[in-house]
Amino acid sequence: MTTPTRGYSATKDQLLARLRRIEGQVRGIERMVEDDRWCIDILTQISAVQAALDKVGLGLLDGHARHCLHQSAAEGKTDELATEMMAAVGRLMKRG
Repeated sequence: MTTPTRGYSATKDQLLARLRRIEGQVRGIERMVEDDRWCIDILTQISAVQAALDKVGLGLLDGHARHCLHQSAAEGKTDELATEMMAAVGRLMKRG
């Protein structure tokens, strides 16, 4: 069985490296809480993690739009995938 090609396949190594860095940032926040660091410093780091995750999410959306939507247009499924993508954008933008 072959693995399907995803929109992020070309940058998968970069994506995984970025996610590992984010994971390290989250562990750093955990240590900050354990060490009773100042709330504002912790909140600043949380904001940095959220921004990094947003960048990953936007990159995935870009890959999806360029690869998956292009492929589905050839198959006549553009409306279905566009609706799915816009729902994903809505979830990505929803906060708090």
